[in-house]
Amino acid sequence: MSEPNAALNPAKKTVLGLYATAKEAYEKWQADPESVKIIDVRTVEEYLFVGHPAMAWKIPVADQIYAWDAEKGKYPMKPLLDFAARVSEVAKPDETLFVMCRSGGRSAIAANMLAMAGFTKVFNVIDGMEGDANADSDSVAQAQPLKDGWKNAGCPWTKKLTPERMVLPKAE
Repeated sequence: MSEPNAALNPAKKTVLGLYATAKEAYEKWQADPESVKIIDVRTVEEYLFVGHPAMAWKIPVADQIYAWDAEKGKYPMKPLLDFAARVSEVAKPDETLFVMCRSGGRSAIAANMLAMAGFTKVFNVIDGMEGDANADSDSVAQAQPLKDGWKNAGCPWTKKLTPERMVLPKAE
């Protein structure tokens, strides 16, 4: 698995200190699909419009809030407090989990929530589904995720929803 180093963005670090790239996570799942689970913690909108690994459990860790935060210059996310309970519906605390989001930040939060709930083998997929943004300010693709991640590593993905693998928050 990937070794953490000084270059790892602090927002991607977790209390368990377990990290993998998307390619490593996929290879581990391929080797043992019964014991290894991939948990995609992005929003339903991301599954719909960006795509997702078909074999992954889709369990959002946060919801998008549609109230503009002028101070931060973005629409914020609201953590879903039942996240660990929903993961417990499909995984045991001693199973190997690879948790992924878009690029490794929300998945670090999710990994920490799972660690607090007693899960012991939770790897943060540090490049996520799409990877980090392109930092080349001269590129037409500036801020586009082009250099790593599940899709860019050639791992299989789909835009076809797999509702049988979605564990969403209960409707209020």
